[in-house]
Amino acid sequence: MKRFLNGTELDFNKPRPSDPRQLLQDGRVLPATPSWLDSQNPSLTHTSIVLFFSSPICGTTIMRLFSFPSTASSRWSSMSIWIGAIRLETIAELARRKGHKEVLTSVEDLRKSIVMDHPESLSKFIHRFGLYLPVIAGDKEAIRRVAYELVQDKAREGVVYLEVRYSPQLLATADVEPKSWGLPRGDLDPNGVVEAVSKGLREGAAEFSVITRSILCCMRHRPAWSPEVLRLCVRHGGVLDIEHENVPTNETSSLEQPMVVGMDLAGDESLVTVAGSGHIQAFQEARRMGIHRTVHAGEAGPASVVREAVTKLKAERIGHGYHLLEDLELYHLLLQQQIHFEMCPWSSYITGAYVGDFNKHPLIRFLADGASVSLNTDDPLILGSTLETDYCLARRHMSCTDENFIAMNMAAASASFLPRAEKDALMESLRNAYGLTST
Repeated sequence: MKRFLNGTELDFNKPRPSDPRQLLQDGRVLPATPSWLDSQNPSLTHTSIVLFFSSPICGTTIMRLFSFPSTASSRWSSMSIWIGAIRLETIAELARRKGHKEVLTSVEDLRKSIVMDHPESLSKFIHRFGLYLPVIAGDKEAIRRVAYELVQDKAREGVVYLEVRYSPQLLATADVEPKSWGLPRGDLDPNGVVEAVSKGLREGAAEFSVITRSILCCMRHRPAWSPEVLRLCVRHGGVLDIEHENVPTNETSSLEQPMVVGMDLAGDESLVTVAGSGHIQAFQEARRMGIHRTVHAGEAGPASVVREAVTKLKAERIGHGYHLLEDLELYHLLLQQQIHFEMCPWSSYITGAYVGDFNKHPLIRFLADGASVSLNTDDPLILGSTLETDYCLARRHMSCTDENFIAMNMAAASASFLPRAEKDALMESLRNAYGLTST
């Protein structure tokens, strides 16, 4: 069957180029449809499970499980950031209703201003958030809505588990200094932001049968915010007991499922390569309390940022980590420690984090060396990409096989921040789905 993109027939028999731009037509990525991927490899089945990890305010990181025999509809499990996954239609509607002068009110105009279709820089990537977050920040109902809509959208894609990441302070207009986006003082504080997100996620989870959890993000350029992020993690998520199970704290209702499962450090590594003392103290205290930790490191910054993430911030997972290969001694040490790496090929190209042919992408080396690594997307809104974009890149240019995809997603499930009993259940369901033997 012939397939077309923007009126151009796609020829799947052509040699696979190492330059990802040759996957594009008129500046747009190939569409994210399972049938397109199936046409590339008939062995891919219609059932898949996906896990998302994400860049704290910079993106959605996605892991997908491929290829086990079933005729059921797609089932994905995801750990994702909702700030980078808001509907353009919702942004436009809110901007029109509020009469917001700084945010465009046309969906097409928003798409042209927000979506990146060629390589730039991490700083320019992060700048895009300021083009639409002002219509959401400080608005408790809007925040609840976009959290709910995220669960709905992921349910439509077949997602069964979702980890959502965001910075409470970046969405607050009260009890936070400095306030973001040039907004006037309001009445929504960071705690209210977490309540709004949790409410939207719970509503979406109940209605669409998607298990949801969230991760609260510290920001590299705001170390003074990190102690409060830690307090919010405890208040809304509880801590881990000696059996590594989430247990409610005095401030968490025992009648509600704790929503927050960890904390993250995000922001522009190219500008801030050394974590402030506020970050270090908060992350070390998080480790003492048993709160899970992930850090974006080695994306735009050098290997030294990864070293700091694991030695001083006590990270269990690393977002991106491409530049770790600049320090092979540290690289091999982290392989031995089974640190998990969340890699995002298309994002690495668009943000300039990786410059080179995809057939030499760091993901290939990590896989060859047996690293605990997952394949992800990063902010589908800003990147104009989908899950299929990264999987097609990995399949076409990195020679990834079904076995690679299965291994990456089993590693992703193992590295998830779910409580032990729920993680064990997820792992067992994946083993059954893939026909793997339990260990």
